[in-house]
Amino acid sequence: MAKKTATLTEKEKPEKHEKKAIKKPQTEEKETFRGIVRIAGKDVKGQVTLLRSLDAVRGIGHTIAAAAARVIQKELSLEPTMRVGDLTEEQVENIDKILYTLHEHKEVPKFLLNRRSDFLTGTDRHIIMNDLIFENTQDVEREKKMYTWIGYRHTYGQKVRGQRTRNTGRTGMAVGVLRKAIIAAQGGAVAGAKPGGAGAPAAAAAPAAAKSPAAAAKAAAAPAKTTAKPAAEKK
Repeated sequence: MAKKTATLTEKEKPEKHEKKAIKKPQTEEKETFRGIVRIAGKDVKGQVTLLRSLDAVRGIGHTIAAAAARVIQKELSLEPTMRVGDLTEEQVENIDKILYTLHEHKEVPKFLLNRRSDFLTGTDRHIIMNDLIFENTQDVEREKKMYTWIGYRHTYGQKVRGQRTRNTGRTGMAVGVLRKAIIAAQGGAVAGAKPGGAGAPAAAAAPAAAKSPAAAAKAAAAPAKTTAKPAAEKK
């Protein structure tokens, strides 16, 4: 018997639903829109929001960026969600002034500042970008000159904040590898020396040099005993 095969006609076949690509509404860019904007010396893409662009600045993290965005919104009436490319040059300059003087605004709490009770001035400050790099290097050099424990660890390139160095943080060649290299070099020097070569006299002279001073004294005293015997026989 022929096997019955269930065949569907073209009409009976289920229609495949084609997925339509959802087009995102394109925002009309203004003529003054800029692709790259420089905020506090850092290049940021123009499509990024103002709040997100503040994170790109060295010395400004996520938490203090939110506080800085509130200050900018209060003083410049700029929304944190607006794009950076829509900002004018005057607005960017005003934002830079605020970022460099965050410690002067009450909206920013003191515990977010990175230079509380500064070593030189004794005041609470917040520094960013190149000023932050310079101050950090000055702090490290001062610790090295005072030769504190922090400076000692910095000079030798070790971890400073009490981390363990048993497994990680090792510098230089491992001790076991170094010992093997030294032993292999010494063994190769002795084994490779020829009998009449330069290494042979040194090896032969080693047992002679190994004699103790007491043995040398006995050898010197032996001729004196032999000379004393004929004198006794004459008597």
